[in-house]
Amino acid sequence: MDKKYFVYIMTNKNNTVLYTGVTNNLVRRVYEHKEKLIEGFTKKYNCTKLVWYEIYTDAYSAISREKQIKAGSRKKKLELINSLNPEWKDLYYEIL
Repeated sequence: MDKKYFVYIMTNKNNTVLYTGVTNNLVRRVYEHKEKLIEGFTKKYNCTKLVWYEIYTDAYSAISREKQIKAGSRKKKLELINSLNPEWKDLYYEIL
């Protein structure tokens, strides 16, 4: 079985805060954000909605992409989200 890695963006209910992360289990990680199981940025700012993600087959590529997105402007992040998910719906329920 091939390993998968995910780069993702979470937001809050008003779509005002953006968080970019990387994981090898997107369903588990988004669940942790939604349930506020992990201390940190997403818990503090109520980032519970998955609005964008990409899939990679190697960790190095996923981590590189995460760094690239984090280094980019908010405008670039908004463009990424709008290209995949213009309605900003919570994609968590589509990946279950």
